[in-house]
Amino acid sequence: MDYIVELAVTFWQWSVVVTLILIGLGINLADRFFHKNVLKVRECEFSYDELPHMQPIRIATKDKGFFGAIWLWLLTTRNWTVVKDWYFTLNGEKYVIPAGFQFDGASVPKFLATFLSPVGVLLVGGLVHDYGYKYKTLLKADKKTTIGDKDQRWMDRTFRDINIQVNGFHLLNYLAYWALRIGGFVAWNGHRKRNAKIEGVQ
Repeated sequence: MDYIVELAVTFWQWSVVVTLILIGLGINLADRFFHKNVLKVRECEFSYDELPHMQPIRIATKDKGFFGAIWLWLLTTRNWTVVKDWYFTLNGEKYVIPAGFQFDGASVPKFLATFLSPVGVLLVGGLVHDYGYKYKTLLKADKKTTIGDKDQRWMDRTFRDINIQVNGFHLLNYLAYWALRIGGFVAWNGHRKRNAKIEGVQ
């Protein structure tokens, strides 16, 4: 046993790689098990021609003082602006996220962001979800009509189902979904108080 530990320490880079591979294998097996035996996946039809074109928004740490800048750096999530109209199809209907929409990606706790980026595998579902949370609806491709008012649960389920279609991780997306069901009401209620409206919509 001591010999194995000594080898693992000596060749620590390989130890890290092997450990990550084993963790990945465990997650893969758990995902398949949950998909077949536990989760009842609601299939949705979702497609898009290209990923959204986005531009990062500067985190304004300058002139905030040392502690203020550190606070922003550690606790602020990077925001993004959609710089080109992004079209997608959901269950046979075509929608658009207009250029100029700002969002912060999937709501991932800061301490997990290294492993699960807010604009990583949850990006597409997170963008649709953030737009839906802000306006309580989705904008149709004609930019004149919407799908009508939807509730928080509908938006959370749509986030989950889109991400399952896009990234294929069933367990991860269900965990993210339940995190939204438990804590998403804070963001949802905040948006309802601000009551943002989509310009030019009937």
